Amino acid sequence: MKLGFLPPLHLCAYARIGVGTLVIGLLGACSTLTPTTQSGAVQGDIPVLVWLTTGNQSHLLAEQAAAPLGAGRPLPLNIEVDATKRYQSMVGFGASLTDSSAWLLQQMKSEAREALMKELFTREGGGVGFDLTRLTIGASDFSRHHYTLNDRPEGETDLPLAHFSIDANRADVLPTIKRALAMNPQLQVMASPWSAPAWMKTNAHLYQGELRSDRYDVFSRYLIRYVDAYAAEGVPIFALTLQNEPHFEPKDYPGMRIRSRARAEIVGEHLGPMLAARGMKTQIIEWDHNWDEPHAPLEVLANPLARKYVSGIGWHCYAGYVQIQTGVRDMHPDKDTWFTECSGGEWKTHWPETLPWMVRNIVIGTTRGWARGVLMWNLVLDEKFGPHLGGCKDCRGVVTVNSVTGEVTRNLEYYALGHASKFVRPGARRIESTAAIDGLETVAFRNVDGAIALIVCNSASEPRSFSVQQGGRTMRHTLPRESIATFVWMDQMP
Repeated sequence: MKLGFLPPLHLCAYARIGVGTLVIGLLGACSTLTPTTQSGAVQGDIPVLVWLTTGNQSHLLAEQAAAPLGAGRPLPLNIEVDATKRYQSMVGFGASLTDSSAWLLQQMKSEAREALMKELFTREGGGVGFDLTRLTIGASDFSRHHYTLNDRPEGETDLPLAHFSIDANRADVLPTIKRALAMNPQLQVMASPWSAPAWMKTNAHLYQGELRSDRYDVFSRYLIRYVDAYAAEGVPIFALTLQNEPHFEPKDYPGMRIRSRARAEIVGEHLGPMLAARGMKTQIIEWDHNWDEPHAPLEVLANPLARKYVSGIGWHCYAGYVQIQTGVRDMHPDKDTWFTECSGGEWKTHWPETLPWMVRNIVIGTTRGWARGVLMWNLVLDEKFGPHLGGCKDCRGVVTVNSVTGEVTRNLEYYALGHASKFVRPGARRIESTAAIDGLETVAFRNVDGAIALIVCNSASEPRSFSVQQGGRTMRHTLPRESIATFVWMDQMP
């Protein structure tokens, strides 16, 4: 039920302003109420706003009745939040704007596209506010044709990069990312190649193979040309990875292997010095592959030349365990952590199982594991899990857009990300919270404006009643089975 100490104005009336302003508005509106109300809330209690998504889909990022944070004893299940203990600053959450995603968005009617992009990249009108995205440098398996930005006929090379061009991106990727940036100027854009041009590779093919050692310099210049070309279009690239999944050689879409020793040499002796010599702010993120090979990025960081230019480590979810992020970060606390890819798919369609897994691992696990940014894979795919050419045949986009009807379906990844992206702003700091207790897992953030966002996941097959304590105050709540909730309130501490 709605608490009596709240004003009659619906909470969503503040949603267009911002999380901190939203809560401040509630506090100010409550200041003239009587000390005690019919709900038992007491003047001076802090209103906690609540949003809920359940595994049975009865609630989908749905606003609930607010709860009071005030005097009271904790329950046996108690989550402690300590905003004085602060960890990494956040850049944002989001998904990759692949060629397929951009193409699908551009096929939509202009009004529908504008509405969907506003929902994805802003917080206006209830949008989820993605602040981070990733582009592919050339094609991936989620492209309608396979290409790089400097393809040449068989047997030809182009060491001066005279034929380099981003024209392949002008019809869809560039207009889409430009519009996203216009909507959200805080949007941070990173980029990753899937393959070097075939003439730079050992097998002279976009599929499989390795980067030739005599092509390290030109490949580095190729990446810088990409950054320059996008900057000239008004799209700053804040970070590059040297190669998407550098220990994987796909057989039916662009990819290549770059071993750790080679990556260290490229970064330390070519790409890193080139960026530094030009005073470019674009960062280099190492690895961009799975949790199961922590030795691989550590081998690169063991090279003092490469370590000088690597700003952080990027991780994928497809093998290994999220806890490895913390172990690697502990060895190199001066390097940032990023989570750069995970895809949902038709191999896991059961919401009560998959939604908690996604939140536990990708939203909570990665950020507790020091990630400053969290990215899912395709932002948008169609009803046939494409367009794709090779690779994954049943990967799910964060959003599905029906290619015939234009109907938009928000998938469970949308809600999992939204429980963080909607409430955690750029510059927020992760703060201390009880990690796990009897099926509940948590992560908490404090925004620059003082708004605290606590995300709680209940993976259990029954409801959990628990309390939250912060700054000497207590809130009680019952979270349904297999569900997630985000709780937002204003911190009273400086």
